[in-house]
Amino acid sequence: MHTHERPRRFPHQPIPIDEGAREQLRYIRDTLERAGSFTAVPGWGGVVAGLTALGAAAVAWMYQTPPGLWLVIWLAEGVLAGSIGVFAVAWKAKSAGVPLLSGPGRRFALSFTPPLLVGALLTAVLWHEGLVRILPGVWLMLYGTAVVTGGAFSIEIVPLMGLCFMILGAVALFSSRAWGDGFMAAGFGLLHVVFGALIARRYGG
Repeated sequence: MHTHERPRRFPHQPIPIDEGAREQLRYIRDTLERAGSFTAVPGWGGVVAGLTALGAAAVAWMYQTPPGLWLVIWLAEGVLAGSIGVFAVAWKAKSAGVPLLSGPGRRFALSFTPPLLVGALLTAVLWHEGLVRILPGVWLMLYGTAVVTGGAFSIEIVPLMGLCFMILGAVALFSSRAWGDGFMAAGFGLLHVVFGALIARRYGG
């Protein structure tokens, strides 16, 4: 008479090779994704820049004529907001120990800068041709493009903000000149404040 013995079960069985490999690949992929993202996008810096843009929009609305003064107001605001942004990025990168001009930071800058340079060139051309009416739409769209392209190497909320700028700019292109400062306030002001606050809350400053 033959007896059938039950197979003995060992309390600590080895993890199958394929399962262990998947875990390792998942860890490597997550590490590379974190390393490939520029996380020093400043939230509070965006809020401050948005508040200055709201102030500039109010002043520019009061001085729409002569057009030259209006342009100077917004160009000054662009320089001010850009300075705030550069300082805030450098401060956050230093605080977080994130390399500013290597790896993801460099890719972010190289993707973010070209649309802004195009915007500067188009500003000169459109001003020379007397097409002041479309400047708000062009500025919003190209800034949004810069944020989307740069945001491809950053946290996921950044490209979404850029898309909102692009949509707002497209609407501004087909709207009355009288609404230009309103669109600028909504974009460079409110969008910066809202998304800046979200970034500061979710991603630390």
